[in-house]
Amino acid sequence: MSEPWQRRRALGVLLAHAVTTQVVTFVLRPTMSYRAIELDVPPAWLGVLGASFAIAPLLLALPAGHAADRYGERRMAVAGALTLVAAGVAFLTLGHTVAGLVAAGILLGTGHLGCVIAQQALVANTTGRGGHDAAFGRYTFAASLGQAAGPVLISVFGGERAIPDTGAIFLWSCGLAVLLVVLSALLARSPRPEAGERDDSGGVRALLRRPGLAYALITSCVVLAAVDITLVYLPAMGTEHGLAAGTVGLLLTVRGLASMASRFFLGRLSQAVGRRRLLVTSTVAAAVAMLLTPLPMPLWLLLSVLLVLGFGLGVGQPLTMSWLAESAPPGLRGRAMSLRLVGNRTGQILLPGAAGLVAAGLGAGGVLMVTALGLGWAGVAARRLPADGTKL
Repeated sequence: MSEPWQRRRALGVLLAHAVTTQVVTFVLRPTMSYRAIELDVPPAWLGVLGASFAIAPLLLALPAGHAADRYGERRMAVAGALTLVAAGVAFLTLGHTVAGLVAAGILLGTGHLGCVIAQQALVANTTGRGGHDAAFGRYTFAASLGQAAGPVLISVFGGERAIPDTGAIFLWSCGLAVLLVVLSALLARSPRPEAGERDDSGGVRALLRRPGLAYALITSCVVLAAVDITLVYLPAMGTEHGLAAGTVGLLLTVRGLASMASRFFLGRLSQAVGRRRLLVTSTVAAAVAMLLTPLPMPLWLLLSVLLVLGFGLGVGQPLTMSWLAESAPPGLRGRAMSLRLVGNRTGQILLPGAAGLVAAGLGAGGVLMVTALGLGWAGVAARRLPADGTKL
């Protein structure tokens, strides 16, 4: 078996794994909101349900990164996929209560964590210096494909109704999670660093001392929280405005497709514009689009706004991954990716919870507007990241 063929096969399995992980996650999270609406859960509690996705991973991210560095990405991916299977079963059997939805959301977040830590560490460890922008662009393009495909299942199972068939969606998600277990077992192993190349000195503390790291983590955190709040509150805004579930699914799909486009061309965009300028411009543009989203407008214009929003939100994650991957030495890259996820999960707990308080007074549209202001602030703060070509 030739080496180029092996590399193509390994890349194909990794990208398929990333797609399937995001399909499962991005169909279950909006469906969790719809099930909560079926149970007449107040809008303020939707933020709590969104935060449940991040509770356990916040505690487990750093140990998971260490485990990926020590035991390999494949084992971490298998563990994550099995946890996603358990999450699907929990939604089916326990999802008739708010407590059951919270428990299933915690399992979903934990399984998602294991899968993405494995994927990101594998990309970081198998890519040469200078190639991380394009490599993480491809990887996050695959993730965006899954994010766009996930909401399509909502349209399939009752998109013409205000609330789809949540039970059928939970059932099909279990089957996809089983497929993910198979893909996890087929993932390639990254080359282990030689004794002289490996650098465990200082661990996470050494990473935290690198200049500019805080700004990279803040930008990544706020951008991801904005994606999450869109997933949770766009369905709620749709019900407030009388939009059918299929229309909301279309809006979420357009957002995901726009993120795919920005990530597909990320390597070329970064070379043409520069990492820092690209990150600042895209984040501020996404903030303006999110600010406009709750305003009354024709559907075609709302789709255009979601297009800009998705394109801008698609840039932040891969660029911060690339910065961290090139900064961290061999043997610490799993922990570098997990450190970013700790920041992301912190934002996923604090920001949706704060959004729930806003929703109690201003509704779903108010949540999106307040989130847009935070996103704009993060875009301005990103100007203080190190210049292109400078290590963190």
